[in-house]
Amino acid sequence: MNSHEYPRAACGFTLIELLIVLAIVAILSSIAYPSYADHVRKVRRLEGKLALLEVMHAQENQYGRGHRYFAFSATDPAAAEQRGLHWWSGASAAASAYELHAQPCAGAELAQCVEVVATPGTRRVDGGFRDAECGALTLSSTGEQRAATGASGCWP
Repeated sequence: MNSHEYPRAACGFTLIELLIVLAIVAILSSIAYPSYADHVRKVRRLEGKLALLEVMHAQENQYGRGHRYFAFSATDPAAAEQRGLHWWSGASAAASAYELHAQPCAGAELAQCVEVVATPGTRRVDGGFRDAECGALTLSSTGEQRAATGASGCWP
């Protein structure tokens, strides 16, 4: 047999094969990314809820000692920091999804009721984070849990 009777084996990939692989990767990415983004949003929301619970625990300790809750905000961080708390929800302000503040409940004095609010994606925290489904999360000393949008799935 002559070597020229058999065609030489092709090396590498053809352009069509590469385009097919790229198309498959693009389709899989378009399916996976929304699920990933939703998961990240839920994890960040959990970060906000845990921060609210931590602050409310400190508020209840304060009320037990002094029969009064305390207010704080990012514009006056010393009020939270003197109690070992932060006005942000995560490990640092820049890496946090939520900015926290505490205020008297509507129609009540601070000695009677406090609500802690976690606002997503402000200029003081990760401004790129958005939670259109829930918006700001609120936890009050009366046990009320609510979302700014009124969505029912924001709190368990």
